[in-house]
Amino acid sequence: MGMNRSEKVAMVEDIGAVVAGAESIVIAEYRGLEVDAITALRREARGAGVHLRVLKNSLARRAVVGTPFEKLSDHMFGPLIYGISTDPVAAARVLHTFAKGNQKLVLKAGSMRNSLLDSDAVKALALMPSRDELLAKLLGTMQAPIAQFVRTLNEVPARFVRTLAAIEQGMAEPA
Repeated sequence: MGMNRSEKVAMVEDIGAVVAGAESIVIAEYRGLEVDAITALRREARGAGVHLRVLKNSLARRAVVGTPFEKLSDHMFGPLIYGISTDPVAAARVLHTFAKGNQKLVLKAGSMRNSLLDSDAVKALALMPSRDELLAKLLGTMQAPIAQFVRTLNEVPARFVRTLAAIEQGMAEPA
């Protein structure tokens, strides 16, 4: 049974609220995907903090009007599943990982705020390190010179102590 007008308006408002807080949206065609596979995908998405929905495309188009994701509406046709995330990489990573194991899920397009991504760009985005990994690498890079400097400063007294120990040992041994 179809939705009446008030239900459609409420659905557009709900999706609009989710889209307003999103950093990325990825859409994929799920034609031929079985229910248990979609359930597994939903479980995986929930664990990654991705809002995953199957929506009527006309309602999804209305929900993105006036948002930074408006360019994505040209790709909203066919049976689509929408991955919406506050993490720019999470939706792409979840859908890409699932699509590698299941050929029936086909990545169509994606969008980050004010930029449209084709399927290849979504795959590239999915392969990027996470924000936490990037921050850890940056921190490691920033700490490396300081750590090396501290080791160098520590080596001067350590060498002096080793030299004194060697001299002491040389004096203690009878000739």
